[in-house]
Amino acid sequence: MTFDVIFVFSLIGLTAMLMASNRVRYDIVALLVVLALMLSGVLTVGEAISGFGSPVVILVACLLVVGEMLDRTGVARAVGDVILKYGGTSETRLLIYIMLAAALLGGVMSSTAIVAIFIPIVLRIAAETNLNKSRLLMPMSYAALISGMLTLIATTPNIVMHEELKDAGLDGFGFFSFMPLGLAVLAIAIGYLLLVGRKLLPGDADTPACGQGERKINVLWKDFQVGKSLEWLRIGVDSPLVGETIGQSELESRFGLRVIGIQRPLRRGQDRLAAPSSETELHAEDVLLAVGETGLDENRYDDMKLTPASITDRDRQQWLWEMGGAAVLVHPESKLIGKSLRTCTFRSTYGLHVLGMRRGNKPVAPYADAKLHAADSLFVVGPWEKIDQLQSSSHDFVVTELPRERTEVVKAYRKMPVALVILVLMVLLTLFNIVPLVAAVIMAALAAVFTRCLTMEDAYRSIHWSSVVLVAGMLPLAKALDQTGGTDLVVKAMMSVVGDAGPRMMLTAVFFITAILSLFLSNTASAVLVAPIAIYVARALDVSPYPFAVAVVIAASAAFSTPVSSPVVTLVVEPGRYKFMDFVKVGVPLLLLTFLVTILLAPIIFPFSGFEWPVEEATHAAAP
Repeated sequence: MTFDVIFVFSLIGLTAMLMASNRVRYDIVALLVVLALMLSGVLTVGEAISGFGSPVVILVACLLVVGEMLDRTGVARAVGDVILKYGGTSETRLLIYIMLAAALLGGVMSSTAIVAIFIPIVLRIAAETNLNKSRLLMPMSYAALISGMLTLIATTPNIVMHEELKDAGLDGFGFFSFMPLGLAVLAIAIGYLLLVGRKLLPGDADTPACGQGERKINVLWKDFQVGKSLEWLRIGVDSPLVGETIGQSELESRFGLRVIGIQRPLRRGQDRLAAPSSETELHAEDVLLAVGETGLDENRYDDMKLTPASITDRDRQQWLWEMGGAAVLVHPESKLIGKSLRTCTFRSTYGLHVLGMRRGNKPVAPYADAKLHAADSLFVVGPWEKIDQLQSSSHDFVVTELPRERTEVVKAYRKMPVALVILVLMVLLTLFNIVPLVAAVIMAALAAVFTRCLTMEDAYRSIHWSSVVLVAGMLPLAKALDQTGGTDLVVKAMMSVVGDAGPRMMLTAVFFITAILSLFLSNTASAVLVAPIAIYVARALDVSPYPFAVAVVIAASAAFSTPVSSPVVTLVVEPGRYKFMDFVKVGVPLLLLTFLVTILLAPIIFPFSGFEWPVEEATHAAAP
């Protein structure tokens, strides 16, 4: 064993210890690996930094942009609303829907991003159904991990294995190559968690979940004793209001009806005007979102040809993405002190409606002409961007409370159909090999920017540069292992131990080597190291490499056993109040079930026999 081989194995061990300690950032560890390989002379400078020019790095960055597009356009949020609608209050149904949604969405988005998106969704579901959040969060995170077993672009280890196959002169994976195996794991996981796993989690089904800290907007409404109700009124085609502006209509002065939004039908879809000005012209078939006095005669608008309009839950949700409310405190040094809301033209100046005022925790009514005092609290409603602007007016106001709906705003929801089209085209281009995978993903990322689903600045912010550096820094470590002969040594050791037992036993070894390494290294780093070994082992046995490649992919995503093995599960530790042993109790059996599914189905879907190695491969990956 040469010095270079000993150095590389020592470097791998040190890397594993640093990552397992959680005291040094993964990206810094990766850069230290690059530096060590460079300064030791094991690799040249160009070889040591070659990972930064790898197609894998470009794919990871662009896929993060595509995931951000799906988040910003509300695709993931819409899925959460569907879960809540059809799941009802049944923990069993909700768990199934949550796991299916997290897994299927994770097939086209970063699994870490899926968990970040789904945590508030699950907390909201738990709060509204009075279910225990700990019995939903961990299953959701496990489903997000399993999403990496469904499609080629679902997680970085898949792309690493795909590129390793291509570098070896073989065909890479197709977009859905290992989906049948992934779906089988998902089905087994759902069954296991329903029957056994959730019983091992803290709490029980009857333990009420704690809600989120922020209050909902309707609670703020009641807190300020607004004394008004929201009304949805449609303007008839023969209404005298048609063609008039809001100011000319005198709806507020005559009927006490304040228009805070207009939903206007278009040839395709509809438009929403949040907090329209008094100069906004009214059209036939407009639906007015208005605040009116409660308990008045429902027929009082007959002369104006205004009739109640039916609004769908989707319409309500999209209005909450456009506008909301907030509790605002008048700053002691505000220039508005001593003035009334009417004299300071609050509505036109700030683009917001004041629907309630409190002074010393007591409501002030009527408040439109009341002079403002320091520390008066106002309940304002209007477009979210106007509320954000009010936060910047720190010398006049202090925004003391934003409702829970603010955290759920989807800014680019109008672009949701466009985002879905981009996603489908990217999948089709990859599925039918019309363009290379890296080209399809770059095209999708650029299309997201060109169609204004997100800005270029948003695209750059969505890229987790620490993940990019991690991938780029770990790729040369596999190259060093190969060039120094370390890979040959690992393969020889595996062959001497289990080689005579047949390919299934070797498949078992590859699976558990990947799974165990993933407990200490990131799953990406584990895939980088084991991917070439899997191909070398298959070559040594003269069988197809694809069962071994799939075993690496599945094992890399099966990081169920500890809360530090993947950020996908780490994210749910705090909101779920989990302990380390909770993951061990629930995750280890699931890992073993995943192994059984892999060892049984992988050789059926990807047979060992019937594969012929290319002639030129003999020099690239000769049997040790």
